[in-house]
Amino acid sequence: MVGMAEAPWLTIVGIGEDGIAGLTAASRAALAAAELVAGAPRHLALVPALTAPTLAWPVPFAAGIAPLLAQRGRRVVMLVSGDPFWFGAGTVLARHIAPDEWTAHPAPSTFALAAARLGWALEDTLSLGLHAAPLTRLRPHLAPGRQALVLLRDGDAVGQLAGYLAGLGFGASRLHILEALGGPRERIRETTAATMTLADIAHPVAVGLVVAGDGAVLPQASGRADGWFDHDGQLTKRPARALTLSALAPRPGETLWDIGAGSGSIGIEWLLAHPTTRALAFEADPVRAARARANAAALGVDRLQVIDGRAPAALDGQPAPDAVFVGGGLSEALLAALSARLAPGTRLVANAVTLESEALLAHWHAERGGSLLRIELAEAAPIGNRRGWRASYPLVQWSVTL
Repeated sequence: MVGMAEAPWLTIVGIGEDGIAGLTAASRAALAAAELVAGAPRHLALVPALTAPTLAWPVPFAAGIAPLLAQRGRRVVMLVSGDPFWFGAGTVLARHIAPDEWTAHPAPSTFALAAARLGWALEDTLSLGLHAAPLTRLRPHLAPGRQALVLLRDGDAVGQLAGYLAGLGFGASRLHILEALGGPRERIRETTAATMTLADIAHPVAVGLVVAGDGAVLPQASGRADGWFDHDGQLTKRPARALTLSALAPRPGETLWDIGAGSGSIGIEWLLAHPTTRALAFEADPVRAARARANAAALGVDRLQVIDGRAPAALDGQPAPDAVFVGGGLSEALLAALSARLAPGTRLVANAVTLESEALLAHWHAERGGSLLRIELAEAAPIGNRRGWRASYPLVQWSVTL
């Protein structure tokens, strides 16, 4: 006879600013049966009638994981904000605990409450949790008329958000400042980024943002203008970059190796293609590596992982890629190492500008197939009081699926 499965030892309970009054019957039952209740001091204060011992969650959040796991075998309730799996703590906890060890009872998220107050359709509104992330993650989404709901760390962060928007030319953006939604301290005020002077903003806080102004809007198509990237000349120029990204063909959830990353433009555009993509940029020059990190942060894709080192040695121990771009350091040894290391089905794209590297790619194309493309570009430029074509160095691109 098969025995009954044990009940989960951990219950993750979402709680709002209305405290115990807003909890479901299931959440109240879990609290009543708990042998220990964990949570941030703010959450514990929302249920003052607790009879079980409490465990105050530390800062940073990760420091509380080990003490919580040490409670296995007891009936534990973890109090978290609103919906635990919508930019919430539940997502982090679930990475450390088997699915049969926990259950969850969500409450309305701050996003849901904010949308309800503002009358915004959530399916048409960008939702971002920036309470522990840089404001620059907003950068790809800043376009006049765009609406966003943004969770922020505290009142000071609202002022920083206003300054960030104004500095980019979006000072006319409307800020709906939503404090302690759903509880007795709830307050909603409105200002613009340029005129933001409020200094008494209560935590927890969210901002409903309506973007306005004449700031530069980051295009969504691959091949952004070169001016979006700080560089020292080591940059895959816009037309070639567009063709390179087309050959790399980023797909949701995929990982790129950008070898010889230079300014990081290829890896950055790969990440801009979809929020679930990953990119590792390998760069031997520490100045260029730092520049690639700065470019990624400025364009809102701080998840670019820049690795200081030269391939192929720097590739050891890294997660396997779905696509590889070789923009610098192209050599017979590198291509041989990649050919031996990469799994079947990996897409490889390599660009060459010298006669020697062009010959190398021609040889590998003959051996391994794929597509060999010669790209010759020219731009109109002044010749005295007339115009003529100024040609760039031709680029040879080899792309192949291994």
